[in-house]
Amino acid sequence: MPEEQPMVLFKDVEKVYRGGNVAVEHINLEIHKGDFVCLIGTSGSGKTTTMRMINRMLEPSGGQILFNGKDIHKIDAVKLRRQIGYVIQNIGLMPHMTIYENITIVPKLLKWPEEKRREKAKELLDLVELPEDYLDRYPSELSGGQQQRIGVIRALAANQDLILMDEPYGALDPITREALQELIKNLQEKLGKTVVFVTHDMDEALKLATKIVVMDHGHIIQNSTPTELLTHPANKFVENLVGQDRLVQARADVTTVEQIMLKNPAAITPGKSLAEAILLMRKRRVDTLLVTDDENHLKGFIDLESLETRYQSATSVGDIIKTSIFYVNKDSLLRDTADRILKRGLKYVPVVDHDKKLVGIVTRAALVDVVYDTIWGDNDDKSDDIGSDQADSDTENTASATAASEAPANSDTPKEV
Repeated sequence: MPEEQPMVLFKDVEKVYRGGNVAVEHINLEIHKGDFVCLIGTSGSGKTTTMRMINRMLEPSGGQILFNGKDIHKIDAVKLRRQIGYVIQNIGLMPHMTIYENITIVPKLLKWPEEKRREKAKELLDLVELPEDYLDRYPSELSGGQQQRIGVIRALAANQDLILMDEPYGALDPITREALQELIKNLQEKLGKTVVFVTHDMDEALKLATKIVVMDHGHIIQNSTPTELLTHPANKFVENLVGQDRLVQARADVTTVEQIMLKNPAAITPGKSLAEAILLMRKRRVDTLLVTDDENHLKGFIDLESLETRYQSATSVGDIIKTSIFYVNKDSLLRDTADRILKRGLKYVPVVDHDKKLVGIVTRAALVDVVYDTIWGDNDDKSDDIGSDQADSDTENTASATAASEAPANSDTPKEV
């Protein structure tokens, strides 16, 4: 199957201003349909220059930029800009025009009929949850946040698939800024638009982007997903730009349960006798056994208390199994599960795959280690501070898994945490 053609393709692009000042050089970048690309870097890094060359607001000095496979220099500059939405800094609404006139500037230039323009303006206002009567108001009659919303939907008015956004939220208060970030991300996903977004705010980039392009002195230093950026920064410059707090937090944010689980939990099948269960408990030095069927699907657990009270009347593990049990999926992120496990006070929890087959256990001790590393970082000497008795106890605790004391009494099926 042929690879999808990029919507925007930079081929060894450079921009040199008069006097020899190099703004960007050797830029190679692919932007695909549906991408939300954030260009980020310090002042003078070339991020805004790179974005403005896409719609020829700035002309490249060298190299080639393709838009939907066609060299932008073979497209009339005015026609090119009408195919690309643009949200500039400080919104840029025309103060002498009504909101309706502001929204429909490009559709009017494209000679859309009045009825079609009016219908599109109403549709876009509805998308950003503003009433229809705002169409007849002027920008000065709207709040700053409302004006920003109009600036965003104006860029969508002619059904452009590519939207350029040049630090549109820089001057807003944090609450309004966050609301508008949610708005543009939701619109981008709902409408399937491709967005190139210039920002100097790393939190904003991590929240919005599917790809983050880090720039410095006119060069692309790293082009990756937010997760890749957090877990594998390209160099010290990227590390400093991301910030140590974010890098440390990311360690827990991207860790899965499977990465910290123990892979050999003590388990038994329902058909085994109680005598066999006791022997296995003694061998594994545990007071609990997980119960699985012959295909290793998690069914429940048994413990010493059940064995003691029903040893005379029961004959097999299936007679005393407790089916109410918490478990986690191996692909679950620790950030989504650790808090719930720790708050319940559980020592250990079974881990299953997507077919509910038992694959391991995650222990409270392992979770605490992750929290420790997240706060204080890795320390090879930390084990020296743990007494040998405590280490032995942790080893014994991690050999089995149960959450019976936390499960509802009337539950009869395993429950995922």
